[in-house]
Amino acid sequence: MVYSNVCKGVTALVVLGLSAATANAQDLSLDELRQQIERISAENQELQEKVDSIAPEMDADGISLGGAVRWQYVWTDYGEGNKDRGGDIDFDIFRLDLDGKMGDVILSAQYRWFEYMEALRHAYAGYNFGEDWQAQVGIVIQPFGVMPYNSHNYFFSSNFYIGLEDNNGAGVRFTKRSDDWDLDFAYILNDELGGADGAVRNKTARYNYDVTGIRLPGEGVYDAPTQLAAENNTLMVRAARKWDLGEDRMFELGGSLQAGDFHDGMNSVGDRRNYGIHAVYQTGPWEFHGQFATYDYDLDMANEGVIVAAYGYQDTIASSADSYTANVAYSKPVSIGPITNLTFYNNYSQITNKTGYEEDTVMNVLGVAVTSGGLYTYVDLVTAKNQPFIGGTMVGESDSYNTRFNINFGYYF
Repeated sequence: MVYSNVCKGVTALVVLGLSAATANAQDLSLDELRQQIERISAENQELQEKVDSIAPEMDADGISLGGAVRWQYVWTDYGEGNKDRGGDIDFDIFRLDLDGKMGDVILSAQYRWFEYMEALRHAYAGYNFGEDWQAQVGIVIQPFGVMPYNSHNYFFSSNFYIGLEDNNGAGVRFTKRSDDWDLDFAYILNDELGGADGAVRNKTARYNYDVTGIRLPGEGVYDAPTQLAAENNTLMVRAARKWDLGEDRMFELGGSLQAGDFHDGMNSVGDRRNYGIHAVYQTGPWEFHGQFATYDYDLDMANEGVIVAAYGYQDTIASSADSYTANVAYSKPVSIGPITNLTFYNNYSQITNKTGYEEDTVMNVLGVAVTSGGLYTYVDLVTAKNQPFIGGTMVGESDSYNTRFNINFGYYF
């Protein structure tokens, strides 16, 4: 508003000055008229320079509102009713985003509503230290592996379903972003729902997968926990070195470490160690990801893994496992009606060496992302075994694959 008023004032002064010069033109010589016009132009230039000097600061101050509305078509070969109907179309999410700053303090938040639950993705206040460093406090995204996403498709990678991709937590995070380095340091006190004794309506209503209990011998894979457990006091470090190779090429190599505790609300019941190494290579329209990760949950009691919760239900994952991901994507600008870009991709995930379980989790997503104005569409063909949302569970022992064809339409504003 201030910037707009200043601009209006500059315009008014120019108009008035030129009008006065025109009105007095009959009483002035040509040289005098030229001098008066030059004086008005100089005053206008001086005012404009003052406006330009303060405009960036004024434009940056404020909170913007954005979001998305998404719905999808689903066809599966493992749901007889769905297959017989020829698939289903349903509502996915309504999402609101808040981003911006007031003074020197940054705000970023995102909240999501589904048909069956609602969940917070992140909500933090921040402060920039110079050009490269930023501090964040609140519900932050935990740094690990390829960021911001170790995938290109709607379903993420299998790492998402064990809490190692785009996971959030309550704590503080420090980030450095420069031409050569990405550095992240975080301390996560507990999960975004307050830990083991958090006062929430439903511990399964969350955006990403967190440990909510220990799977005791004899319990079902989807049973609610009788032995509570939650992530507590976790330290995280991520470092990635970047090289600009010229000719629109970039290479990144990085490593990640997470170390923390599990707590049942009264006592510690175990600890965890997560490690990862990753690489990213970009050349022109091509992008390649590769990552290896391992996690190990050392629990104080006999168990068949840990219970994780998200998206309205409980699931089970092994107490330790290794993870591999390999992704390739190709981005092509086009002009096909409203369509301006097509990103083709193939994302592969495998979780293996699961303690207490024989069969791997494998997921391959072949697809294309379509950009057309505010509409962003994922068209995914998913082939997987022992994968949540593709007819399985992370601790399934199936040796056969399921198929899901999914089209997710999202209008972003």
